[in-house]
Amino acid sequence: MAPHLQHTLTSPVRFDGVGVHTGQAVSVILEPAPADSGVTFLRTDIDDRPALIAARAGNVCETRLGTVIGNEAGVTVSTVEHMMAAFSGLGVDNVRVAIDGPEAPIMDGSCEPFVRLVDRAGRRPQQARRRYIEILEPVEVRDGDKRAALLPADGFELAFEILFDDDAIGRQVIDLTVDEPTFRDDLANSRTFGFLHEVEALRAAGLARGGNLDNVVVIDGGAVLNPQGLRRVDEFVRHKALDAIGDLFLLGGPLIGRYEGRYSGHTLNNRLARAVLARPSAWRMADAPQLLARAV
Repeated sequence: MAPHLQHTLTSPVRFDGVGVHTGQAVSVILEPAPADSGVTFLRTDIDDRPALIAARAGNVCETRLGTVIGNEAGVTVSTVEHMMAAFSGLGVDNVRVAIDGPEAPIMDGSCEPFVRLVDRAGRRPQQARRRYIEILEPVEVRDGDKRAALLPADGFELAFEILFDDDAIGRQVIDLTVDEPTFRDDLANSRTFGFLHEVEALRAAGLARGGNLDNVVVIDGGAVLNPQGLRRVDEFVRHKALDAIGDLFLLGGPLIGRYEGRYSGHTLNNRLARAVLARPSAWRMADAPQLLARAV
């Protein structure tokens, strides 16, 4: 990998899956894309209006149960955060996601299946410089005791804290420098999670139709119900960190900065991204930092 150059996929890769909320089966093709085009989603099942959606923070239209992006024609794709995290973690700048349904597949609830798909497709450099979003001034958003912030740093750092009144989770904290090896080894296989009573309520509302113990860590009364248990004792906070990486990639490029999240989620992450974009003095587009450039 050459961190000073943009990258796309070497070849297309196709896969199938099910949306965790819609329960709808979808087919997806990850396709190479031109330099400077970024990540886009194309709804191939729609032909009566524009169906291309740029994966950008300003196009996020819902964050209650995941990150949903949409275009001006009202076409949406939901639950894009895990796929976006995989592109971010593996340094894929430009890719088109052709999908024939309204929700990205949940796979096993983590990013690892998407990592394997990108590895299968391969990555190739493009004749365009990669532009990083360098944070110059602290930007912070709050909602009660919830907090999300971006601060200046030499590379991409991430700190996250969660606290749940349940013995299976409790208080968990993670603080790390995010690069590709760290992403692969320490974050990518951490799965989404939920409480049994919440799953039942969502299903009663017509949601979580595709969720099961194969793609969600389910907790009830201080116990993990999945027969295989957890992949890590702090899998919960690692997955929250993974979500944040995907949400932040909607800024439109890799970050040079430190993200700090306390009880944050998709809503606060998107508020943070929009707050950064609304403050031009707080950031700039920059070439690869020296630390990364030395790895070329």
